[in-house]
Amino acid sequence: MVNVKFLNPFVDAATEVLKAEVDLDVTRGNLSLQKTALTADDITVLLTLVGQVQGVVLYSMSEATALKIIALMMGQDFQEFDNLAQSGIAEMGNVITGRATVKLESVGYHSNISTPTVILGNGVKISTLDFARIVVPLQTGVGDIIVHLALRETQNGNDSSEAINLTVDVPPIK
Repeated sequence: MVNVKFLNPFVDAATEVLKAEVDLDVTRGNLSLQKTALTADDITVLLTLVGQVQGVVLYSMSEATALKIIALMMGQDFQEFDNLAQSGIAEMGNVITGRATVKLESVGYHSNISTPTVILGNGVKISTLDFARIVVPLQTGVGDIIVHLALRETQNGNDSSEAINLTVDVPPIK
């Protein structure tokens, strides 16, 4: 079962990073719990955690929101979600997740994070199989970022049998 105590470090980290990096205020929307496959927005950044907290964190947003955040981060206008924009939005997810793991470490949960993966394309289905996700909408002045947390505490931070399985279903190219 997903543990709600892992929620606040991610919400706090996102709030801090978005304020510090791009001067955006964040308002947390209503939480929900989802077990079904996530149909991704235009842009989704995926990171995994291993250690005493294991699982998957996803940051999902529209392309327009991602482009506005990247423009603010890099101080230049972006018309398309090119390689530089992809790198920037991946780094945003990386910094938020890194800061959240520092917060988790401060209360006794050691974890490491993967390098970020950027998933492009609306309609991509991402499943954590039978493991529920806490879904947290974060509203900003440039659009919403939806945070999906499929995290759990492990007894032994090295036990891969406790890992959360992930599948990604990509719609056919037309």
